[in-house]
Parts: sequence; C-alpha cells; structure tokens
Amino acid sequence: MSAVPVPGAAPGLSRLRAADLLNLGSAGLRARPVRAVLSALGIAIGIAAMVAVVGLSSSSQEQLNRRLAALGTNLLTAEVAESAAGLAMPLPPDAAARVERIPGVTGASTTADLDSVAVYRNRAVDAGLSGGLTVTAAELDLLDVVGGRVREGRWLDEAAAQFPTTVLGATAAQRLGVTEVGRQVWLGGGSTTVVGILDPVQLAPELDTAALVGLPVATSRLGHDGNPTRLYERSTDATVTTVAGLVAPAIQPARPSAVAVSRPSDALAAQYAADEAFTGLLLGLGSIGLVVGGIGVANTMIISVIERRREIGLRRALGATRRHVAAQFLSEALLLSAMGGIAGAGIGSAITAVVAVANGWIPVVPPGVLVVGVAATLAIGAVAGLYPALRAARTPPTVALAA
Repeated sequence: MSAVPVPGAAPGLSRLRAADLLNLGSAGLRARPVRAVLSALGIAIGIAAMVAVVGLSSSSQEQLNRRLAALGTNLLTAEVAESAAGLAMPLPPDAAARVERIPGVTGASTTADLDSVAVYRNRAVDAGLSGGLTVTAAELDLLDVVGGRVREGRWLDEAAAQFPTTVLGATAAQRLGVTEVGRQVWLGGGSTTVVGILDPVQLAPELDTAALVGLPVATSRLGHDGNPTRLYERSTDATVTTVAGLVAPAIQPARPSAVAVSRPSDALAAQYAADEAFTGLLLGLGSIGLVVGGIGVANTMIISVIERRREIGLRRALGATRRHVAAQFLSEALLLSAMGGIAGAGIGSAITAVVAVANGWIPVVPPGVLVVGVAATLAIGAVAGLYPALRAARTPPTVALAA
C-alpha cells in the first residue's frame, strides 16, 4: 500500500514513497493507454513544431555562415547613385585604378552594361524578346574579384577580348539554350562565339543574366563609351569597413554622394533576417499548439478524477492524506506531459534532420532547445494537472465511496 506509517510518528501520519508515487502516477496511464497517447500527442505536436522551427532556423544560419565564409564578406560594389534631380554622374573610366590605390584593397574590376545591345539565340528571334538578358563589357580580372568560376570552356583573355566572343552567365546560357561552348549566338547584330559558361555568382547575381564581352570589342564594335556601370572591389577582412567609406570619395572626389556603395553579403544576411521574422511567427504557432496540448492534458486529468472517485475514496479511507492524492494526480499529469515532451523533441529533431539533409544543410539542433522544450512541457503539465489534483484531494472519502 502506498500510505506507509512512519515509525515512531503519531498514529495516522503516513508518507508516500517516491517509488510508490511513480507507480501510482503511471497506473492511470497504463490503464488507459490510448487516451494517454492521444493526450500526450497534443503536447508532442507543439514541442515538435517548436524544436523543428528552431532547428531549421539554426541549420539555415549555419549554412549561411558557411556560405559567407566561402564567399567572403569583403566584396564591395559601387554603382551610380540615383538622383532625384536627374543629375547622375557616370563612373569614370579609371574607377578601378582609383579604388586600387586605397590601402587594404586587394583588387578592383568594373563592368559596363551595354543598354543598346541585346543578345538572342539566333538572328531570327524577334528583337523584343530579349529574355531579360544584358550584354555586359567586363575587365579580364573580373572573375578573380567576384569569386566567379567557369563551368565550361574558359574565361575571356587578351586575345578573345579583341574578337566577337562571349562568356555567358548561368541563367543567360539556360535562356539562350546554350549547353556547350563553341555555339553561336546573335549579339549586337552579329554572330558571336560562346567561349565559356559561368557557374552562378552568388555575390554578383547580375552576372548570371549577362552575356559578357571584352572591353576592346565592346568599344570598337558595340558602342561602349568607356564609362563603367558597376565596380567590384575586394579588400582584406580587417579593412573592409574602412574601405567602404573611402570608395565613393576615391571614385568621385568632387561628389561622393553620386556613388552608391554596398556589400553584397549584407543581402544574404538581410534574407536570413527576413527568415528569422518568419521563424518567430512559426514559434508563436508552435506555442499555441503547446497550450492547446496542455488544455488536452487538463481535460484528460479532470475526466480521470471523475472516473476514479471510488479509488480516491478508498485510498482516503485506508489512510492516504489529501496531499498524497494531490501528488498522485499531479505526478500523473507530469508523466503525461513528459511523455509528450520527449516524443515531441525526438520528432522535431527528426524533422530538422530530414529537411536539412534534403536541402544540403548540416542539421543543427541546439541542445538548449531540447532542454527548454521538455522543461516547458513539465511546466504546462504542472499547471494543467494542478486543478484536477486539488479537486481529487478535496473529495471527501464518504462522498467518493458513495459515487
């Protein structure tokens, strides 16, 4: 029997051993396993949602950190700043040379979008169907600065830059239907040979939709005036912040505000910040699910108290105190919640692993999230089981036995 007399204590005083309490608390769950599983499922869904959301967010953050580590956060771009008065100043032809004189700069390169020139699959394509592609004149050191890679073929060299040749960005090649080098495209009113196809350039996505040509052929055949559209600059990690404030004055000393300087890696960080806001929303929904699960536990415990009034009355008549009865039903609620919390933590971790692997991420589930999640379920269980436990404890033995 769970109520055991204390040796040497006053008659009627009893205590409830921990082992007995655990056995009593689990007895109701063992007697009605289906109800217990369904009640624990509500808690498990809420915890699984919260663990999965935090785990996927952490995995995404880890992937972002790895991408930034591989791509570098020390790339800056400079473009012509938009002016409300329409007094935009073009970048000077020697913009790259000016920026390379700044201490800490390791390389600079420019590109120029040729707005009056288009590229098509062949000469039969309607002139209005450009597919959103641009023709861009590029310096030979561009790929070194932006960290681009050639997927097929080769990059422009001094010889190729003199003739009608082009290197296509990844998206441009796809839209033009070019899958191998050596093919001809219609560019600037003439046939041009594709000598290379690039991989996507994550820090310079505008290059993905470009057909890149050399500066000499752009100047001699495509009407390039020498002014670049965009400048890319690399500096050391330690000096990137300082260099960012010096690029605009170096390019346009008389009017630095005419140059807009940005860091492409900030766009990736901003994208993650937007994902974080969505993560907060999902955490809120998971919390609501957890509360709903707690209400389910409270409902189950109240029904259990009503169904087990005879048991309560019998235990009271045999010497169990109100405290013992309250502890029994409170421990039952805690066990029910713990089952749901542990199951939910496991389910959430599994979901994180599956989704992360499917996206090519490294699964990351912060251990603290699992601890907090299970602790939250115990707190919910304690709150949900408190009223049913007190209700059971206040039931007079005579009334319970007569029910």
